Amino acid sequence: MKKNKKFRQGIFKPINLKKYIGKGSPVYRSGWELKFFRWADLNENILAWGSENIIIPYVNPLDGKVHRYFVDNFIVFKDRDGNTNKFLIEIKPSKQTQRPVKTKYKKQKTILYEQKMYVTNTAKWKAANEWAKKKGYTFLILTEKELNISK
Repeated sequence: MKKNKKFRQGIFKPINLKKYIGKGSPVYRSGWELKFFRWADLNENILAWGSENIIIPYVNPLDGKVHRYFVDNFIVFKDRDGNTNKFLIEIKPSKQTQRPVKTKYKKQKTILYEQKMYVTNTAKWKAANEWAKKKGYTFLILTEKELNISK
């Protein structure tokens, strides 16, 4: 696994192995993903969970080609009424879920990068939402706000 030193990364060792669906141990690519993995592994209402094992094709509007979107996580969750709910979950900084804003302090290169990422991500999320509806899932994007993490 190639590591980015800016983020907390590593291999997570699930305690509740029967709940984790996937080959080998999941890889977390941020402290936020690690927090989510721990929550999913230890939460008694999570019946099953996995990381990057649902792949959804999407068309990237920047090149018009079909690419593969590896959704961060999925969970099967039992609610208070005993109903089973399935979720596809993407974990992103809230800043990356909003249209980029040009400021006088940002370099042109940064603005272009943020715009390309936003266009690509929205195409991924649209495809994930459509896939989720067809397969009986709900697609969610979790940010530091939902994970109760302060920046």
